[in-house]
Order: sequence, then C-alpha cells, then structure tokens
Amino acid sequence: MLTFVIGGASSGKSAYAEKLMLGMAARPVYIATAQAFDAEMAEKIARHKDARGTGWHTIEAPVDLAGAIDGASGAEGILIDCATLWLSNLMLAEADIDAAEAEAFDALDRCGCPVVVVSNEVGQGVVPDTPMGRRFRIIQGGFNQRLAARADRVVAVMAGLPLVLKGDPA
Repeated sequence: MLTFVIGGASSGKSAYAEKLMLGMAARPVYIATAQAFDAEMAEKIARHKDARGTGWHTIEAPVDLAGAIDGASGAEGILIDCATLWLSNLMLAEADIDAAEAEAFDALDRCGCPVVVVSNEVGQGVVPDTPMGRRFRIIQGGFNQRLAARADRVVAVMAGLPLVLKGDPA
C-alpha cells in the first residue's frame, strides 16, 4: 500500500501522515530527508523529532532514498518525509535526478510494507523568479504526478484537513 500525502508548506501534512502511519504500524520507520544547513532548520528538525516521540525508528537519508527504503527491510511501515527536501538535496548535490527517482521507485516496488510519502504541492504558488526555482518546480511537479499515478491512495492536506483525491480513506 503506497499512500501519497501532499500539501502546502505548514499545511499539517506531516502530522497527518504520522497519524496515518501509526494506524498502520506499531513501530514504523521514519525516513528523514531534511538537512540542517542552518540553526533554524536544526530547530525545526528537533521540533519534528520531539513531536513524533520515541515510537519511531529514524533513518537519515538526505540523498540516498532508495538505499534507506531497502535498508528498512522488515519494517512494519515506512514514512518518508519529505520528497521535496530529498529532491532539493539532489539538486544541490548536482545528482542525476532521473536515475535517483527511478531507483527510489524501484525500491518502493520492492518494499513489502505500507509506505507513506509526504511532499509539497509546488504548483499553486507564485512562479519562481529564478531559473533554479523554476527548474525545481518542474522537477517537483513531475515527481509528484508520477508518484500520485503509482500510489494506491493520494491525500491532499490543507489547513490540517485531509481530502482524499484517490483511493479509500483511512
């Protein structure tokens, strides 16, 4: 079962995804893609970790998402938070994004447990004013569309409220 949770920044998508995953697995794996490049991000990561509590096993995977999914073999469930930061990290590393996406999708196909992937919706905001920002929006939007097509369930979260776009509600 692959569930895709999408929404804007600070929409409540991570909290919703965590609650959803805890309903599927007693001790899930949390694949964290964030990197603390500054104090503000370090504080945000710490807040998220504290809010999750101790019931999660965390794997830090800012770039190697496929390896982290494969490394979580035997897990009852996996939450990936979030695809947006993962793609940003790949861009900053000047990685082959198409190859990384293909590897991640292959790893998801091999995974034998429920997976929830969180991502930002980037197509409802202002057009970025930099070439890199516009390139990122295209990459993220395409990834989101391909993930949504593969997913069994897609849930949009706005103002903390889930709206099921595809599949059965939880």
